[in-house]
Amino acid sequence: MTQHHVTGPDAYPYLRAATAGVRHHARVLNRQPQPAPVDRTHLDTLHAHLTELHRLLDQLAEAARPPHPLAGRHLAAAHARLWQATAAVHDAFHLLPPTPNSDAGAECRPERLPEGPPVLTICQRHLASGHAIRRKTTPTDLNTPLPGRTTSCAS
Repeated sequence: MTQHHVTGPDAYPYLRAATAGVRHHARVLNRQPQPAPVDRTHLDTLHAHLTELHRLLDQLAEAARPPHPLAGRHLAAAHARLWQATAAVHDAFHLLPPTPNSDAGAECRPERLPEGPPVLTICQRHLASGHAIRRKTTPTDLNTPLPGRTTSCAS
């Protein structure tokens, strides 16, 4: 079986579709006259998206490191920062009141995860993601400010 490398606009169709979905959601929220209420279901979905981006960024950093070490380091830094965002969404999830028809006493308790209620899937996902980041990142790396920018574009 021959494998060919797709470039251009068709290179990453699923990533483009996911990005379009996030943009659409942001536009819908911006058009609402009152701020939309945030609930646990919303944050669970956002957390799922962030953890998948986290996995993708990890793969890109690993692929970039050998031929382009500096780019790989920047992607690894982005990987750590994305983990911080994912952790903040997980924390916010647990600060919101439980949604109707959910386990009102659901807490993030790792010892209960395999048998826990469905609302704890965010915790299962978060713990799996946490194990992945801790294999490659130190606590110091997770708390270090972003390295200096090395690109020529102004931001």
